[in-house]
Amino acid sequence: MYTIKTSSRLIYLTLTLFILLSFFVTIITSDSTNFDNDDDDLEGMEELMALDEEEGFQEQQQEGTHHAKPSEAEVLSKAQRIVLELNNDNTKRVIDGNEFVLVLGYAPWCARSAELMPQFAEAATELKELGSPLLMAKLDAERYPKVASNLGIKGFPTLLLFVNGSSQAYTGGFTSQEIVIWARKKTGVPVIRIKSVTKAKEFLKKHSMFTVGLFEKFEGSEYEEFVKAATSDNEIQFVETTDIDVAHVLFPDTKPNNLFLGLVKSEPEKYTTYESTFRKDKILQFLDYNKFPLVTVVTELNSVRVYSSPIKIQVYVFAGADDFKNLLGPLQDVARKFKSELMFLYVDIRDDNLAKPFLTLLGLEESEDTVVAAFDNRISSKYLLESDPIPSKIEEFCLGLLHGTLAPYYKSQPIPDDKESSIQTIVGKTFEDLVLSSSKNILLEVHTPWCINCEATSKQIEKLAKHFKGLDNLIFARIDASANEHPKLQIDDYPTLLFYPADDKSNPIKFPTKSSLKDLAALINKNLKAQDHTTKDEL
Repeated sequence: MYTIKTSSRLIYLTLTLFILLSFFVTIITSDSTNFDNDDDDLEGMEELMALDEEEGFQEQQQEGTHHAKPSEAEVLSKAQRIVLELNNDNTKRVIDGNEFVLVLGYAPWCARSAELMPQFAEAATELKELGSPLLMAKLDAERYPKVASNLGIKGFPTLLLFVNGSSQAYTGGFTSQEIVIWARKKTGVPVIRIKSVTKAKEFLKKHSMFTVGLFEKFEGSEYEEFVKAATSDNEIQFVETTDIDVAHVLFPDTKPNNLFLGLVKSEPEKYTTYESTFRKDKILQFLDYNKFPLVTVVTELNSVRVYSSPIKIQVYVFAGADDFKNLLGPLQDVARKFKSELMFLYVDIRDDNLAKPFLTLLGLEESEDTVVAAFDNRISSKYLLESDPIPSKIEEFCLGLLHGTLAPYYKSQPIPDDKESSIQTIVGKTFEDLVLSSSKNILLEVHTPWCINCEATSKQIEKLAKHFKGLDNLIFARIDASANEHPKLQIDDYPTLLFYPADDKSNPIKFPTKSSLKDLAALINKNLKAQDHTTKDEL
């Protein structure tokens, strides 16, 4: 009984397995046939496989595996590794052992150093790719102060080029491209020669600003002057060619006369043709007056170049980014009319480092609205557009600057209402009427809020004002020189006490501020008696 049942079960199990195996083979065969013939299924499988790979890649990124795409920080880190780190031990060996070394002296806490560092690293990468013999190095001048002092690094950041151990100051710009241009010029490549249209197109992809020269031959006096200018200039890449087709790629309006020079910039005023004689000084002057955009955005990195421009009348627009964006187009149209005569600059009004010093000079340091002002650096005068900063008013303002019809601006606080006060408050707008045109004697205290000794002098003046109260011919007054200006009030020492005699306001008498109260009173009486004596003599 047991034997029979076991056999039956075995037969049943075998039969069941055979049927399942046959069914499974059928399914596999069917799937294989469909996979070969059905394109839709094939595409679906590829999509699923791609999805699996993508998910796997994302997981690897999350897990931080070596397959992850490098971040910008990693790219920058790689570039910075090209820059050699100097220290106490290797500095002398590096500088003495290399023909060209460009050293960046920096401090970890310096914001401008931090801004320059990535530009310096990018320049190092490009110079290495170009096969430049220049070694780029950096020195933490705070960590190694003795080394920094020996190299001549006195501030941050400082760039110095060492040629065979002798240093010279860096005089170029501070973007990576400007550093590359300057470095190549100083290490023997002042001009890039382009021989084909293909190379010209490749050059255009990398350079947004350059000077192009077309010559019949790379010889002759004009060509020599061109090379001299290229060597002397510190900021602009010079390009030369003898091929008119190459020249047309670089400067479409090139004239086919085998002697041409033009400046190219990436802005609305893109092409500027040089139309003077080929002399080094003339070429450099042309570049100085035309290298800046129609409207230059002032930054920490370009501020020194901007302030040293040969265009000495500079029009500043202080505005928020959104307001300036709306004004830029019309402002460029205005700037185009005054090209090479006025320099137009934009400063973000919220930038304390760049905007506030200028706004303080105007007495507008708290302003949040757009401010248009001008500074004539030839005569140290400033001007303010006191109407709405619309293009037509800005153009009118600029015409006045050039024609000399615009009155200089002197800052002033609002006119106060203190006629009954024992000490009158003078502001810039009232100095002429209340001091210079007054028929009375004026004792004027000139002070500033940050003056340490002004408070003591102010207390003395208050006591003197009470003591001399009732005299009709004497007025005590004070002016805050930090917020008020007048062309006939030129003071650089605070506090200052000035006695303006009633009969001669052009020659005020300076009183000693460190005198006692008694001595000051005696000086006042002495000058008042002198006034009375003069009056009697006149009678």
